[in-house]
Amino acid sequence: MDAFSFLSVLLSIILGLAITHVLSSLGRLVHNREHVRVYWPVGVWMVLLLLIYVQGWWASFGLRDHTDWNFLTFMVILLQSIFGYMLAALLLPEYAWDKPVDMKADYFRQAPWFYGTMVASVITSVSKDLVLDGHLPETGNLLFHAAFLGISVIGAITKREWFHKAIPVVNLVMFAAYIFILFAKLK
Repeated sequence: MDAFSFLSVLLSIILGLAITHVLSSLGRLVHNREHVRVYWPVGVWMVLLLLIYVQGWWASFGLRDHTDWNFLTFMVILLQSIFGYMLAALLLPEYAWDKPVDMKADYFRQAPWFYGTMVASVITSVSKDLVLDGHLPETGNLLFHAAFLGISVIGAITKREWFHKAIPVVNLVMFAAYIFILFAKLK
């Protein structure tokens, strides 16, 4: 077994847990729908998180030729997966189904932590190129990261509902463009 195959197992487990958390939360929300006050931006975030996880898995194939592995390099890549899981955990808490669920109240209670984790995830993503290759990502990739970072910082500090309704939609469109422009083909 080569180093990439060995190291990718843990990354795959964490991404699998993140995907499982989103999908199982969706199932529980649907199953208990009579107790749920739905907040549609959370639904858009669920779709976006699944897309982020799949793209992360897709992009990790590019690491297969990397041979100079060290603990720092692996930790940066592992942190990106961990932050991804934490986004799902913060967006979709374990609800107590014996009382009504207000997804909007939960969202705004967790928003600073959710967007703070998103900031950490974006910084870790940029750091990945630094520790792997010794330089920042290419310009287009870096511009997308800067946009995601700026939106996430504002999301962490603002309480304006219109902005929180716009964030997932804007991020979904931007992330789809990011994938189409930079990751459409397996590298």
